[in-house]
Amino acid sequence: MKHLLKDAGLWREAALIDGSWVDETPHGRYELRNPANGEPLVQLPRCKEAETIQAIEAADRAFGPWRKKTAKERGEIVRRWYELIVEHKDDLATLITLEEGKPIAEARGEIDYAASFVQWFSEEAKRVYGEMIPATKDRQRIIALKQPVGVCAAITPWNFPAAMITRKAAPALAAGCTMVVKPASQTPMTALALGELALRAGIPAGVLSVVTGNDTRVIGSTLTSHELVRKITFTGSTEVGRVLLQQSAATIKKCSMELGGNAPLVIFDDADLDIAVEGVMNAKYRNSGQSCIAANRIFVQAGIYDALAERLAEATQELRVGNGLEDGVQVGPLIDAAAVEKLEEHLSNALAGGAQILAGGGRHPLGGTFFEPTVVSGVTREMTIAREESFGPIMPLVRFEADEQVIALANDTVFGLAAYVFSRDAARLWRAAEAIEAGMVGINTGLISNEAAPFGGIKQSGLGREGSRHGIDEYVEIKYLCWNGLDAV
Repeated sequence: MKHLLKDAGLWREAALIDGSWVDETPHGRYELRNPANGEPLVQLPRCKEAETIQAIEAADRAFGPWRKKTAKERGEIVRRWYELIVEHKDDLATLITLEEGKPIAEARGEIDYAASFVQWFSEEAKRVYGEMIPATKDRQRIIALKQPVGVCAAITPWNFPAAMITRKAAPALAAGCTMVVKPASQTPMTALALGELALRAGIPAGVLSVVTGNDTRVIGSTLTSHELVRKITFTGSTEVGRVLLQQSAATIKKCSMELGGNAPLVIFDDADLDIAVEGVMNAKYRNSGQSCIAANRIFVQAGIYDALAERLAEATQELRVGNGLEDGVQVGPLIDAAAVEKLEEHLSNALAGGAQILAGGGRHPLGGTFFEPTVVSGVTREMTIAREESFGPIMPLVRFEADEQVIALANDTVFGLAAYVFSRDAARLWRAAEAIEAGMVGINTGLISNEAAPFGGIKQSGLGREGSRHGIDEYVEIKYLCWNGLDAV
C-alpha cells in the first residue's frame, strides 16, 4: 500500500521518540489491518512503559529550550508544519482511508480541518496575553502571566486520526509545551506521518513524540501516573475518561476531556424540510456515523413526522457504500466487527420494542464491517438505541408533540456534547438552544466543527474546550506576581 503515496517518506513503520524513529522494541510488533477488506497494512513496534517513559523524559528535556523560544519563533515553526500538512494533503488523506476507512473525499476534508487548527494556533501563539490588574495598594503592582503548563500527553481516538491530534498538539506547541501523543492503535499511520512532517518543519527533537502500540492501558497509565507529565488531554469514551481522570488525580494533573455523546437533533414543524434533510444527513452519516457529535436521536414534531421520515429514508437509500478509495463512495466500513455487532444489538432491541425499519436494516452485501445506512421509525426513549451512543450509520426517529416535551427528551441523558435544532422561528430556536443541555448547538445546520469555535461538552461529555482562542488556555497556567515597594507617583 506504500505505493499509493506520492511521498513514500510519510509511510512510517516505527514510533517517533525524541526525534528518532524507533523500529524495534523488546515487546515485538502488532499488525494493522485495512477495515475495508481486512488486508494487512503494516506491522508497528509495540511500545510499553519503558518506551513511554523515554518519550516523557525527552519531552521534559526539550521543554526548557522550546518554551524559551519567543512566541513568534514557535508560531513560525508551527506555521511551517501547517504548510507541509496542506502540501501533503492527498497522501495524508490516503493514509486515513487505508487505516480508518472513511471515504477519500471525507478524508481530504479531515486534513483541511486538521490543518486549520495548526494554522489557527500558529497565529494564537503570539496572543497568549497576560494582564495588569489594578492593585489594592499604591506601592504595589499586580501582574498575571500565562506560562506553558509543561509536558503534555495526548491520547487520541481512531475516528479522526489527523484532526484529533492537531487540535491538541498545535495549541500545546504554540503555547510552549511539549507533547507525547498516543494515537489509537487502529489508526497510528496518520499520526506518524504528521510526526514526520513536524520534523521536516523544524520542530525540535522531543517536542513532539508519537508512541505506537496496542497496549493502550499500559501506555495510558504510564502517562497519567508519571510526575513529569503535567497535562492529560483525551478524546474517547466517557468510561475511559473516568479511568484517566482517576489515574491523573494522584499527581493532580491538568486535564481536558472530550468524551461520549448522545446528540439530540430536533426538527420543529415549521422547519425548512430541505434544510432539515440536508442537516440530518450531514449530522448522521459523516464518517459512517462514527463521530462523537453525530446525531444519535432524531426528534421530529408530529405534524411533519411522516413526510420527513419518508424523505430521510429515500435520501439514505441513495447513499453509496463501499471502499473509501473508490470514487463516489459516501459511506465506508465500520472500524471493526465489534462495531457491527453493537449496531445489530441496538437494532434488535428497537425492533423488539415496536420500531420499524424504513431503510437499510443490517449488514451490507459487501460483507465484512460494512453496514447498511439505516432509518428506524417509532423509536422511544426506553430503547437502547435512544439511550446509548450507536456510533454507526443508524438513524433513529422519535416523534414528539410539544416544544416542552422535546426539550425534556433531549436532556434525558447524562451526556451533553452536541445538539442540533431546526426551525424558521428565531424565538423558538433561541429558547431551544438555551434550554438544551449541550456544550455546542447547531442551528439549522448539521456541520458545526471549525477551528474558530470552542469545541467541547458539559455533563459527562467532558471538560475543557478545543479550538478557538479558548483552546490554547488549556495548555497554560496563570501565575500571579505581586510587586511591592514601588514609589507612588
